Amino acid sequence: MRKLLIGCGYLGERVAKEWLRQGDEVWALTRSTANAERFASFGLKPVIGDVLDPESLRKLPAAETVVYAVGFDRASQTSKRTVYVDGLSNVLQQVGAMCERFLYVSSTSVYGQDAGERVDESSPTTPTEESGCICRDAEAVVRQAKSDANVLRLAGIYGPGRLLARVEQLRRGERLAGNPEAWLNLIHVDDAVRAVLAAETRGVPGATYLVCDDRPLRRREYYAELAKQAGATAPQFEELAADSAERRRLNKRCVNQRLRDELRVELQFPTVIEGLRSLPAATR
Repeated sequence: MRKLLIGCGYLGERVAKEWLRQGDEVWALTRSTANAERFASFGLKPVIGDVLDPESLRKLPAAETVVYAVGFDRASQTSKRTVYVDGLSNVLQQVGAMCERFLYVSSTSVYGQDAGERVDESSPTTPTEESGCICRDAEAVVRQAKSDANVLRLAGIYGPGRLLARVEQLRRGERLAGNPEAWLNLIHVDDAVRAVLAAETRGVPGATYLVCDDRPLRRREYYAELAKQAGATAPQFEELAADSAERRRLNKRCVNQRLRDELRVELQFPTVIEGLRSLPAATR
């Protein structure tokens, strides 16, 4: 089968390699000739183009499955809204009618709850941050253009190469910003790949899936485990004023019941504790 990736980064490249292992023909859009050469070296069929250049998207092939996982390049001169909303609209206009499955990788930032509430796919999406508003608006673009698409709301992705900056900060004994009692919602990148592939084969047309592991944990617990794996001292956090907004902000707790029941995803790392312990190379 032919598959197409729009956004072949930390998550997308791993999805592409799984498709290749299944024997699929896999195409990937990239703006970089260097990335195009690297993709071709391990079997992908690259297309050089840009989601903001509709003319370049005419080279995209028809495919049974399209996964849209475009991240935001902070070094670019383009706004996040332009990339996430306008770029997505351009791609849908080009390939939406030519694919059987369209999977859009969104974010749990669409939820604005910040008092420790539990949220699932039925919870209201009333984000307070601009990035969450952009993701919510992008989801609306997907649903309007292709009503049978699946939206995957991913929690924070971690995995190899994603923890090094924090590890060094812990080893230097630096104080960490933010509320240590706030909740974190995470997913190991390998389990995120499992979720994408499960949605491709078992996703209910038009359904939204929240992709996170089994147990949210507080930032204090997360950094204590990370420090332990890195051989660093226990983490210290910056003092927060008793009446500060940051002290009151506890984030939300995401529930993955639909991921488990409907997509039947078996997580390799059901909590971040197991996930961190699987990453000795990132924390040595």
